[in-house]
Amino acid sequence: MIARVVANGRIGTQLELLDALARQGCRVTQATVSRDIRELGIEKARDSLGQERYALPAGPPAGAARESLGAVVTQYGRRAIAAQNLVVLRCEFGAAPAVAGALDRIEDRRVLGTLAGDDTCLIVAPGPREARALARELKKYI
Repeated sequence: MIARVVANGRIGTQLELLDALARQGCRVTQATVSRDIRELGIEKARDSLGQERYALPAGPPAGAARESLGAVVTQYGRRAIAAQNLVVLRCEFGAAPAVAGALDRIEDRRVLGTLAGDDTCLIVAPGPREARALARELKKYI
């Protein structure tokens, strides 16, 4: 959610980020936001008007996407179930978009795409075998 807010808004301070997250129904502490900014690799950059704003990194370092997925699924994942070529990943309320984003960033051939609600992430795999393998991998983090 933080990455989406930063990408879609003009956020220059942690207080602005806290306010933007609160408007979306996500109330967190400044310490949590500070840690998440660091983990996401978000940095300050000058926008087209010369103002300092938070900006997403151009691209994750090798392995960072998998580490991020592991961290977010460990923290928020609750259950992974394969069903045909789909994996249904149940999460803590409000965390499914973050989990879906982490899955999208790993660029795994088994993940054709994701769809997230509030507490459920639907992962589309090419076939049943890939879905089962992906569900097994996700269960290791849960």
